[in-house]
Amino acid sequence: MKVLVTGGTGYVAGWVIEELLRRGYEVRATVRSLGKAKDNRLSYAVADLTADDGWDEAVAGVDYVMHVASPLSADSLVPARDGTLRVLRAATKAGVKRVVMTSAANAASPSSYAEEGVTDETLWTDPADPTLIPYRRAKTVAERAAWDFMAACEAPTELTTILPGAVLGPILSTANLGSVRIVERLLTGKMPGTPRIGLEIVDVRDLADLHLRAMVAPEAAGERFLGTGEFMWMSEMAEALGVRRRQLPDFLVRAMALFDPQLRSITPSLGRRNHHSTEKAKRVLGWQPRPAADTVADCARSLIDWKVVPDTMARS
Repeated sequence: MKVLVTGGTGYVAGWVIEELLRRGYEVRATVRSLGKAKDNRLSYAVADLTADDGWDEAVAGVDYVMHVASPLSADSLVPARDGTLRVLRAATKAGVKRVVMTSAANAASPSSYAEEGVTDETLWTDPADPTLIPYRRAKTVAERAAWDFMAACEAPTELTTILPGAVLGPILSTANLGSVRIVERLLTGKMPGTPRIGLEIVDVRDLADLHLRAMVAPEAAGERFLGTGEFMWMSEMAEALGVRRRQLPDFLVRAMALFDPQLRSITPSLGRRNHHSTEKAKRVLGWQPRPAADTVADCARSLIDWKVVPDTMARS
């Protein structure tokens, strides 16, 4: 069986590729230029989510598509939506059996994380909410566009979406660290204090496993699956790493956010009380994520091994 993985140089895509190869699949990965094609265990196709060229060739002869890639920028809504539709058009035209698309738990969340309760895949984030940060809106609109496209499509291709939480764990390279930067900042002191933010941490290896389970399970066709993990406050992450970081009061974080756009994007989640349920993934797919503390520790060891974080600094 041959599987196409979009965004082959990305953090999550890299682990999806590793797991596919380990289980004996033939893998083709999309890259924006052949200069990024460095793994001789797989083949490559040049295709960019922002352009039509190359996608028919990318899906030719492919049984499954793992659409993991998504443009991330201040204005990623249109590229994320249109890129998803490019992948689906090519996949359905080629008769691909199933597309597994990586969405985000933020696409199945209440507008305000301050609301009490546990939510599941039946909830859709309201993309019209003016308080949404661009990332949440883009992820929601792209996934909704995917389901709408498939509902109107007469091809036999199936769609399954995976909605992960905060993805941490070991790295495979020092490129595209993404959310792993959180652990780096805690270790090095670049984050001198911890805002009252909670993350539902999913190990990147478990997330890759969830993608593969969703790819082959007959029951996964036409379904959304939350792939969040155990909830940890950032102060608890620092404790698990063995570093001392004072907790920043909410009013200070909001004041700092006036001058820091990155902080501004997290202020809606201060003191968040809403969690997501992964009961469906466990029940339907037999998925079992590992404890978040283990993921945080493994992430830290990996950053040290790859010399992203100096060993002496990490131990200080």
